[in-house]
Amino acid sequence: MSMAAPDTAALAQQVSGSSFYTAMRLMPKAEREAMFAIYVFCRLVDDIADDGTRPRPERATALAGWRRDLAALYDGGAAGQAAFLAGPVKRFGLALADFLAVVDGMEMDVAADIRAPDLATLDLYCSRVAGAVGRLSVRVFGMDEAPGHALAASLGHALQLTNILRDLDEDAAMGRLYLPRERLREAGIESDDPATVVADRRVDAACRRLADDAARHFAEAEALLRSRPRGRLLAPRLMAAVYRALLDDMRTMGWAPPRRRARIGKPRLLAIVARCCLLP
Repeated sequence: MSMAAPDTAALAQQVSGSSFYTAMRLMPKAEREAMFAIYVFCRLVDDIADDGTRPRPERATALAGWRRDLAALYDGGAAGQAAFLAGPVKRFGLALADFLAVVDGMEMDVAADIRAPDLATLDLYCSRVAGAVGRLSVRVFGMDEAPGHALAASLGHALQLTNILRDLDEDAAMGRLYLPRERLREAGIESDDPATVVADRRVDAACRRLADDAARHFAEAEALLRSRPRGRLLAPRLMAAVYRALLDDMRTMGWAPPRRRARIGKPRLLAIVARCCLLP
């Protein structure tokens, strides 16, 4: 059975003040509304994956409901909880496969708590939960397919790896550990128990190696943006700049316990926005 339409007003309040919200506010109305619809979809399916109060089979059933409603949306049927996506899908030609890839990523979290995946599995996870969102977004930005997909891949991975490095303790509290086993082994850590790993001072070395991976993805994205492909590029430039600043701050602070969560304050965020707006 399809669920009710989401409370978009409540979600708007939750995202208000974030760098994502700032980027959206700088976009034309149609693009802003489409990006917010994509955000709402991602937030709703992510909330299902992260809902520790419900058993895994129930969460899997909820994600299957999204699959049915998305399929109905593209088939012209009653789209249920996915109905709010109809306008952006039609206006910007958003692909069903990309929405379903995001659901695939959420199902990876629902099937079992991810703990020290190998690099190939982490790459797949990033491609689903971030790269697919990027592919939806670059359609809204009006980018051509080849540079758009390249940007979605590089910037999506950069943002997701930065999130993993920032949310180390929050994820461990949920029983998850996204740091790849190869980086942990290089740091001398054999355990894949989240609480054990985040309490180990050697986790700093593993995180620094993953931060190097994120920095390479940022460099690829920034080079592509500097090539000035066709499209409205202010939003991806802003997201890249904000998250790159977060990554740089974390590299300075390090990841040895106890850690502080890296944040970009409002004055600094406004300065980043101003700098991005001045770029040609």
